[in-house]
Amino acid sequence: MAKMELRLAGSGGQGVILATIILAEAALSGGKNAVQSQSYGPEARGGMCKAEVIVSDEDIWFTKVVNPTFLLALTQESLDKYGKGLDKNCVIMADASLEIPDCIKDNKVIKVPILKTAREVVGKGFTANIVAVAAINEALKLVPFETLRDVVMARIPKGTEAINLKALEEGEKLAKTL
Repeated sequence: MAKMELRLAGSGGQGVILATIILAEAALSGGKNAVQSQSYGPEARGGMCKAEVIVSDEDIWFTKVVNPTFLLALTQESLDKYGKGLDKNCVIMADASLEIPDCIKDNKVIKVPILKTAREVVGKGFTANIVAVAAINEALKLVPFETLRDVVMARIPKGTEAINLKALEEGEKLAKTL
């Protein structure tokens, strides 16, 4: 596996930061090297948020994403901002509700109904980050599903195991249909 530089972006409160923490921990549990970082505006909840994770079989010497190989965008604002200037080989997973800007039409863009699946299939919009984590994991083949599941179960609040497991399963299903 080559080094992957993942950038996840959305708005504060969507769980983007937790998603990258889960992906990094799953990669570590899977025997890979990983680092995670995050940034968000002063408004936090509701404002734009980005978090990043680097996953590699090799040592990671620089801990910031410089040239993303993968971008997840959950809001139009985040896609418009972070979609600019990406390498043509960067894979973009955008929520199905978003309009793809002309500046990224040459990239491999995967539109996935993450937010709708969380709301309508799982039944809780707050599970969108877990739906996304499973879809990303499946699309990129980061770690076995069981490894991801174990990390998610260790990270979520007690009493939410069933709904988060459903979110994981639905996210994996979404990516398998791509």
